[in-house]
Amino acid sequence: MPQEMPFPRRMIHLDFHTGPAIPDVGRYFDPDEFARTFAEAHVDSVTVFAKCHHGHLYYNTDRPERHPGLVPGLDLLAEQIEALHSRDIRAPIYISVQCDEYAANTHPEWIAIDAQGKQVKGGGPLAASWQILDMSSPYQDYLADQIDEVLSRFSPVDGVFLDMCWDQPSLSKWAIDGMRKRGYDPREEDDRRKYSREVAHAYMGRYKEAIDRAQDGHAPAGIWFNSRPKTNLHIERKFLRHIEVECLPTGGWGYAYFPYVARFVRPLNLPTLSHTGRFHQSWGDFGSLKPEAAMKYECCLILSQGMTSGVGDQLHPRGTLDPPAYAEIGRIYGHIQACEPWVAGGTLLSEIAVLVNPEQGDNPGPVGLGVVRALQQLRYQFDLLPPSANLDGYPVVIVPESIRIDTALASKLADHLAAGGGLLVSGAAALDENGQPAMEELGILTSGESPYSDTYVRPVRGFADSLAGMDHIIHKRGFRMAPQEGAHALASVVEPYFERTYEHFCSHSQTPPDRLSPYSMVVQNGQAITVSVPIFTIYGTYGNIPVHDLIRACLAKLLPEPLIHDGGPAHLETSVVKKDETTVVHLISYCPVRRTPELDLVDDPFPLVEMPLSVKLPRPPKRVILAPENLEIPFEYRDGRAEVKITCLDGHVMVVLE
Repeated sequence: MPQEMPFPRRMIHLDFHTGPAIPDVGRYFDPDEFARTFAEAHVDSVTVFAKCHHGHLYYNTDRPERHPGLVPGLDLLAEQIEALHSRDIRAPIYISVQCDEYAANTHPEWIAIDAQGKQVKGGGPLAASWQILDMSSPYQDYLADQIDEVLSRFSPVDGVFLDMCWDQPSLSKWAIDGMRKRGYDPREEDDRRKYSREVAHAYMGRYKEAIDRAQDGHAPAGIWFNSRPKTNLHIERKFLRHIEVECLPTGGWGYAYFPYVARFVRPLNLPTLSHTGRFHQSWGDFGSLKPEAAMKYECCLILSQGMTSGVGDQLHPRGTLDPPAYAEIGRIYGHIQACEPWVAGGTLLSEIAVLVNPEQGDNPGPVGLGVVRALQQLRYQFDLLPPSANLDGYPVVIVPESIRIDTALASKLADHLAAGGGLLVSGAAALDENGQPAMEELGILTSGESPYSDTYVRPVRGFADSLAGMDHIIHKRGFRMAPQEGAHALASVVEPYFERTYEHFCSHSQTPPDRLSPYSMVVQNGQAITVSVPIFTIYGTYGNIPVHDLIRACLAKLLPEPLIHDGGPAHLETSVVKKDETTVVHLISYCPVRRTPELDLVDDPFPLVEMPLSVKLPRPPKRVILAPENLEIPFEYRDGRAEVKITCLDGHVMVVLE
């Protein structure tokens, strides 16, 4: 095995959760064909299984957990690793953590207990679903023994992927004893949650130490604890050397998940890969294959965020792969491989920092969706950061309504404004716990919560002119705000006749507008703009164009010369990469369609024809090319911007300005 192999760029996560009732595990496994299939599909890393959710092992061992249907004498994991390494393909090892059917069935006392005293199992006792183990029970030692055996057999390893590692509150006797020893009250939900986090961090540290020790002077192994919130990585990075983002858009994650998580993860500057899946739906969807356009869209989006690609598959129990799946994966990975030289080692450029609450996790609801969708559609380049992050280098900071500005953050934002930066504050983020302005620098006066759940916005002349001529509905209650001396209103509040109740209402929905109020909806004070309503929650909930245009008008005041302008459709996704003296703009044009009540699909790319693109550059480029085709195109340079027209028919192109 090579002493050190580079971080994977085109990975396959090869699931192998195989129930004990399957009798012929590995019967048709051919190591040469296995490795050749991956090599021909441009794959450079395959995650292979030591232990699955059923709790069974797939290598030669005297432990009783070896899969009962595994062909006698077949050391499946060893043969997989040897075959892959023979073609210089990495082979990190998968081990299931909190899902272990064998352990749960043989030691039911190790199963986590919920607040109602029931064993934790998805769907109830008769469901065909996983039982969840309590990591404060002796199961943690049982798993440690399994990990030690795997390491003794296969070290040095390329990496270890430990799955199903979320914080699992439990009221088992071990969990209760553990909480009481730490002064926690098992009756309190918050204490149960805190203890489960501490248990997770303890076993993460324990297993990481074991893996590092087993490498015995060889190159450090990649270690990943899956199923944990990515927004906690600024704390948990001490347990890791890289990041993996699991996101099967059609498998329950949706197309909104990855853009949010990716923009939180990328400022951490750790090698990161993200895997989608080959499946039409989710993991274990045997006999299915998603449209090629969908998989290409997902892999190109991963590449555009500075990450490397992974595709999830599941090996048939008999050990065979599906050739059509790898033909499709090979075509997509061929494109990704051709793109990599243009951006590998580059730095993603961002002009806006959006502060988010890490405790809201990876699915922050409408406010997170609203932020990401609005800024994507407006083509701003942005990162998501915890409030503790360094804001240096970001021309504009956005504080959405999910954040409260405490003393430390207020001081940091004041320094940002004093240095000439811009600040956009939305809704309740502008208020302290007493309903007063959270920062003097906002230049606002407050008069309590609005009595109206729906109001209307009327911009002043010259601001958000696309909204001129009518008063536009603003769903969601805000607070009453007016500018202090020296500040000025950019938009006013128009109030309805009355609040809609059962006693008096008008028409089908909200009460119509009545009068211009003395309160402002948008106030600017220098480089700080405050909006009195939760604009990002509104946009994430309703997607209405007037709120989109209001956000655009605010940001145009704070960042009049963004990195890029373009004339593309709303769904176009962009990112900007700086590599040496070259600037690369990713353009990704696919349009997911809601095909079923819960499933968005992509069937075809959306063509771009003669689309204008303007890129902010300090000096004229020597030439502009379209990559990976290496096709030179004409450009003009004026007023600090390079201007081109782009035609792209296959969904993804990189505009390289040298």
